Amino acid sequence: MTGGCGFIGSNYVRRVLRERPEDSVVNLDKLTYAGNPENLADVAGDPRYSFLRADICDENAVEAAMARVDAVVNFAAESHVDRSIQSAGSFVDTDIKGVYTLLEAARKRGIERFLHVSTDEVYGSIEAGSFSEDDPLDPSSPYSASKAGGELMVRAFARTFGYRALITRGSNTYGPYQYPEKMIPLFITNAIDNVALPLYGDGKNVRDWLFVEDHCAGIDTVLHRGTPGEVYNLGADQERTNIEVTERILDLLRKGRDLIAYVTDRPGHDRRYSIDSAKAHALGWKPKVPFGKGLKRTVDWYQKHVSWWRRLKDGSYRDYYRQMYAGR
Repeated sequence: MTGGCGFIGSNYVRRVLRERPEDSVVNLDKLTYAGNPENLADVAGDPRYSFLRADICDENAVEAAMARVDAVVNFAAESHVDRSIQSAGSFVDTDIKGVYTLLEAARKRGIERFLHVSTDEVYGSIEAGSFSEDDPLDPSSPYSASKAGGELMVRAFARTFGYRALITRGSNTYGPYQYPEKMIPLFITNAIDNVALPLYGDGKNVRDWLFVEDHCAGIDTVLHRGTPGEVYNLGADQERTNIEVTERILDLLRKGRDLIAYVTDRPGHDRRYSIDSAKAHALGWKPKVPFGKGLKRTVDWYQKHVSWWRRLKDGSYRDYYRQMYAGR
C-alpha cells in the first residue's frame, strides 16, 4: 500500500494487521509533511509490517515494492484543497502521474487487486439529492481535479488494457491521526489553545462526515468483495453544516462561541457534498460510528495526544496558516 504513514493510510495499516493475521503490509510512503512515521509507531516492530520510503512517481522504487505483493491499495495523495489553490503542481505529479506509475507497475507484474482511494469531491457540489457512481465528474478545485485525473487514468487502464482496478470515493473523513490542517483537527487543536477557529464564508457548507475506522472498513470490503472495474461510494449519511460541526467541537471542549472567526470564503468552495452508498452497502459494508460518538472520540484523542499535534503545528504548518489568514 502507498501513503501508509498518512491519516487514513495509517489507520488502514493498523486495521489490516489487526483484522487479517494472514496478511502482511509493505508501506511505501514519501513522508511529505503529512506523512508521519509516528502514526505507525505501535506496529513498527510487527514482522508482518515493512516500510519503504519512496515517491510513487519513482518507477524503480515502485516496481521493487511490488515484487512481493498480491494487492495494491493507493492512499498516497496530495489532499488539502487550500494548498492546491496556492500551488497545484505537486497535486498533478502525485495524484495523476503517481497513479499512472503505480498502475503500470502493477499491470506489468500481473497484480490482480488494485484499489485506488479517491474522494466524493470529484463530483463537485449538489444542491439536493445524492450522487451515484454513474454521475459525471465535475471537480471544482485543483485538488479534486487531480483526484479526478487519477481516476480517469485508472479507468483508461481498464478500457485499454483490461486492467480491472477498483475505485472508492469516500466522503469527508475524520478521526485520530489526521494532520491538523483539515477542519476538524484544526478546530479542535485551535480551541484547546484558545486560538480562533477560521470558518469559511457563512459556515453553512454541508459535508457528510465519515469516521476513519468506518472508511477503512469500507475500503477493505471493496478490496476483497468488490467487482473489479467498478467504483464504490463510501459515505456515512451524516450531513452537517460546518457551523454545526464547529459548535459541537466547542461544546465538547467547553469553549465559547467567541472563538469562531468568519473568514473570506475559499475560491470555488463547493456548497454541499452528498453521495449514495447503496452499492457498497450491497457488499455488506455500512458505517457504524454515529457522528456525535465519532466526534467525541476524535476530540478525546487530540486532548490526549497534545505532543503529537503540537510538534506539527509548531513547524511549517504554523507559518503556512499564519500567512493564509493574515489580515482576515
